Amino acid sequence: MTLHSRLSECTLCADRFAATATRHRPKPVVWFRPRARLLICSQAPGMRAHQSRIPFDDPSGDRLRAWLGLDRSAFYDQTKVAIVPMGFCFPGYNAAGSDLPPPAICRQTWHDEVLTHVGPAPLKLVIGGYAQKYHLGTKTSVTDVVRQWRTYGPDLIPLPHPSWRNTAWLKKHPWFEEELLPVLRNRVQEVLA
Repeated sequence: MTLHSRLSECTLCADRFAATATRHRPKPVVWFRPRARLLICSQAPGMRAHQSRIPFDDPSGDRLRAWLGLDRSAFYDQTKVAIVPMGFCFPGYNAAGSDLPPPAICRQTWHDEVLTHVGPAPLKLVIGGYAQKYHLGTKTSVTDVVRQWRTYGPDLIPLPHPSWRNTAWLKKHPWFEEELLPVLRNRVQEVLA
């Protein structure tokens, strides 16, 4: 059985998800192939991605694609773009309607094997706090990590989550759009050319 097949059929978190406010079943969103040029390391699929089984299939994805300067067809070209979240399933909502964190067992079970399967990519984007803590070993805020984006070099760029919830963050930190995004778009074009 292939890695894609095994991961697509994973039900490790069935009991956990059944106990959330959404009471949903595991439905891993698997979007990667070996030798991708752009590796997107993110948090976990949202509800819409859970329903469609397409990562970033929501307004967050629209914002992310705008940040990258990619249309949907380029973004979803699995020969060029791999998306490896910390949790492959939608983690659900708590009773207050807030997103739950990606379950650690998903990363522990799948992450190393998936990253080995994908292999090194010329550009790696690390999106949001959960991914940054794991991939970068950071203990500071997303703001501090993203503010220091130049220190990571041209092959790795940390980003905030593109969620609508971060609209106020974007307004408060205009350097992100003025300084980081032009460099990001250029790097994406270079590695996908």
